[in-house]
Amino acid sequence: MMAHATVYVGCTVPQLLRGAQSRIFPSHSPLRVLRHSAFCYCTGNCTIKSKRKMDHLERTANNFRQEVITQAKVCGITNESETVKRLRLAIANKDFTFKAGQWVDFFIPGVSVVGGFSICSSPGLLEREGILELAVKHTVHPPAHWIHTECTLDSEVALRVGGDFFFDPQPGDSPVNLVLIAGGVGINPLFSILLHIADLHGYQEGKGNRHKLGTAKLYYSAKNTSELLFKKNILGLMKAFPGKITCCFHVTQQHSQICKELQPHITEGRISEKDLEKHVSDDTSWYICGPPPMIESVSKLLSNIGVPRNCVFFEKWW
Repeated sequence: MMAHATVYVGCTVPQLLRGAQSRIFPSHSPLRVLRHSAFCYCTGNCTIKSKRKMDHLERTANNFRQEVITQAKVCGITNESETVKRLRLAIANKDFTFKAGQWVDFFIPGVSVVGGFSICSSPGLLEREGILELAVKHTVHPPAHWIHTECTLDSEVALRVGGDFFFDPQPGDSPVNLVLIAGGVGINPLFSILLHIADLHGYQEGKGNRHKLGTAKLYYSAKNTSELLFKKNILGLMKAFPGKITCCFHVTQQHSQICKELQPHITEGRISEKDLEKHVSDDTSWYICGPPPMIESVSKLLSNIGVPRNCVFFEKWW
């Protein structure tokens, strides 16, 4: 689950569910039921502010959202780790697009709570194959619980893109070096950004492009190597783009032997000021995603080493 760093409290949430074109919701569509149930859930709970945690729609009510809502069908389910399932979703609507780093509202038939999950695949995969991927950690939150206990191949859901945290360089832009800092399942939007960079380098199709790209350095922290998601994919990207895409994995509670393939890229302990200060420059942007305490800690580190606030972008998840 995720939510943007901006927190907004109010009773405007149901308005978020009214923006889609009526043509997207035929009268027999389960999507109309989803919208109605979410509307009732939000209106019935808007006055409760201190007795429970805000849900995804409330937390992100002030964030950008697309109008397009699309139906999607689950076409792949794999275990990314012992606690994280990776979903492949076939997208029905060709008008559905997203930018690397954004999330989706996740509507489930029969579940009144709307999920919010960061996309972990690249925009290029959606363009090429009509596929979007999510990696969801098991929790008691109803949407995540449904994914881990009831979701099957061919399950149908509905999605809507939102979020102000993304990397979307244009061909005429000056090259920017990126430092991506992830904690736990906060890797999801940053992995999407990393894959997008790979696509722009022509990794998938071997085609030239007009984008001017800097380097991308990923710092990714987790308790142990078994909780490092996408590690094989990330190692593959480093091999494909030596010097352009690099990564340092940090583990804080590693008790077992680390495999030889990972060893050169593993550092024991948290991401430190010393790790980050070597990347400070006028043409570097910093993207952070992880638990709120990590965001606050890393933000302080960046401030201490003189990184301007307007160069730091972050996404918190709960």
